[in-house]
Amino acid sequence: MRVLAVTHGPKVGPGVFGESVLAAGHELETWCAPLGGAPPGPADAVLVFGGSMHPDQDEQHPWLRREHGFLQELLERGTPLLGVCLGAQLIAKAAGASVHPATKPEVGWLPVEQIAHDPVLAAFPRRFDAFQWHHYTYDVPDGGTELARSEVSSQAFRLGPALGIQFHAEVTSATVASWLAEDRADVSDADELRRETAARISAWNRLGRDLCRRFLESVST
Repeated sequence: MRVLAVTHGPKVGPGVFGESVLAAGHELETWCAPLGGAPPGPADAVLVFGGSMHPDQDEQHPWLRREHGFLQELLERGTPLLGVCLGAQLIAKAAGASVHPATKPEVGWLPVEQIAHDPVLAAFPRRFDAFQWHHYTYDVPDGGTELARSEVSSQAFRLGPALGIQFHAEVTSATVASWLAEDRADVSDADELRRETAARISAWNRLGRDLCRRFLESVST
């Protein structure tokens, strides 16, 4: 299959999801939306990743309007989508749902609970600690099903062939290190987050690869 990764900056790449795409023998193409240019042609599946911007910052980031239209077209076509953090928020927005600041930021390893079954999200236990780094959240789109929650916000939803997850299942230890260097003010204890990430990241990456593998298999069957 041809899989498109939509990214929003050099430090928010496909991570272990990219590894899963290539390990399955699929073609992986990347479009960094902020760099401009027309979106690539049709893909069998699209992965939409995170970013430091927020989904309602069209004035500061005019390219968000172009990506919004692109995601609307993909939803209309029924293209399988997997959105992560900002990506999930942008998919929800493209589907007509509200996106807005969460009641408080979620940064670090925080508990999540699944509240509905989904074969792709079943890669994770019913309750798990997820790596998070976000200030915004979304309302579940009309016709969608909420799949997981934290104490603060929705954590996953399904809308037809589109799946959105608020947590960063794709993240690697190198990515966490780069985010800490860039956004240190978001973290109360950077050393503790580094220690916790070092202890958890290997198992977390296995779960992330499995989630992406399940998503790709759902597309190809």
